[in-house]
Amino acid sequence: TGDATLIPQGPSMDASKKVDLKIIIIGALGVGKTSLLHQYVHKTFYEDYRTTLGASILTKVLAVDNTPLKMQIWDTGGQERFRSMVSTFYKGSDGCMLAFDVTDRESFESLDNWRNDFLEKVIPREQDFPMVVLGNKIDICDRQVSKEIASTWCKEKDIPYFEVSAKNNINVAEAFETLAKQALTTYKGIFESYLTDSIKLTPNDKPKKSCC
Repeated sequence: TGDATLIPQGPSMDASKKVDLKIIIIGALGVGKTSLLHQYVHKTFYEDYRTTLGASILTKVLAVDNTPLKMQIWDTGGQERFRSMVSTFYKGSDGCMLAFDVTDRESFESLDNWRNDFLEKVIPREQDFPMVVLGNKIDICDRQVSKEIASTWCKEKDIPYFEVSAKNNINVAEAFETLAKQALTTYKGIFESYLTDSIKLTPNDKPKKSCC
């Protein structure tokens, strides 16, 4: 994660290459999605946040591999009755953060549903969509989900796993920046593929000269 830093305004940074990325955080109610986001963006932690209804958005500007990024991070509500509303926010996402609470086994067991729901709605995307999993609240002693169980689930799906604490600011920036790097790589790949396809099409699009 050493490649991701706050943007220095210097000669090596080309502002014209700035990339806008939409990142979305999803997961069950009360796992700390809002706390994680505020810790990352504002370096602040509060014990109590109001339940997020629908979605709220925070922005973070950073640089990854000398590319300036503007991350628009969507914090979503985890209540089951808002699931259909939250899924309308998936469209256009460049990266997805799945969060659960290591002291709440149900929040971990619901990850499959959250992930599947997201992948079904984000079309046309392949299964290797930029994604990371965060096991939050490692600062609390009474764990219900071990690191081994969570790591195994993530390895099976080839998703990076981070043990984090929004309260103590452990691994929070590393998780966000890993996802940002993944999303940027995918973004560049799609963009380059689009350019390649455009170049291939160009010769055929030219009108044929008449022989008269």
